[in-house]
Parts: sequence; C-alpha cells; structure tokens
Amino acid sequence: MKLITAIVRPEKLDSIREHLEAEGVQGLTVSAASGYGRQRGYVQVYRGAEYSVDLIPKVRVEVLATDKHADEILETIVVAASTGSQGDGKVWVVEVQDAVRVRTGERGDSAI
Repeated sequence: MKLITAIVRPEKLDSIREHLEAEGVQGLTVSAASGYGRQRGYVQVYRGAEYSVDLIPKVRVEVLATDKHADEILETIVVAASTGSQGDGKVWVVEVQDAVRVRTGERGDSAI
C-alpha cells in the first residue's frame, strides 16, 4: 500500500476531488496547511502599509492506495492540481506497512 500526500493550492481542491472520484477513489483526507516553497511568500500592500506574507495557505490531500493504483492516482492529482505556475505544490508517495478498517477489523488492501 502507498500513502499519497499532496500539498496544493486551495482553489484546486474541487478539481482534484472530481478527478479522483472519476478514477474510482472512494476516500481521501483533506486538511488546511500553510507554508512556502521556492517563492518564499509575497509582499502585500494594505491601506498603504506593506507587509510580508511568509506562509501561503495550502491544502493537504491524502489518499491511501493499493500498490496497483498508486501511480494512476499520483498522475491524476498532478494533472488536476497543475496551473503551470510557481506554487502549484508537491506530491509524494510513501510506503504503508499496514492499514486497518476500524469498523470491521479488515487489514491491508481490503481495508482501503
């Protein structure tokens, strides 16, 4: 099993969700995040005063997938999240040793 984690622009969440549902993904976890990459934030002017925004709002999307479907899901997220601009985000995949469905006690791929 693989855990696919994506840190992306908040406005791309609906697109990602729609693409994943079309791919047959039945569950995902979404949480608010903030941070920066190469762009290092930005400077904004409010009522004549300049201030620096160092941490940019992002969304963290996590999907647990079977080894068989992980690459397809990874590519789906990348396509759905891409704007072609700096700050689109990152996606990474880590190996998951085991998973358990709490309600039934199912383990491994059947827990997904």
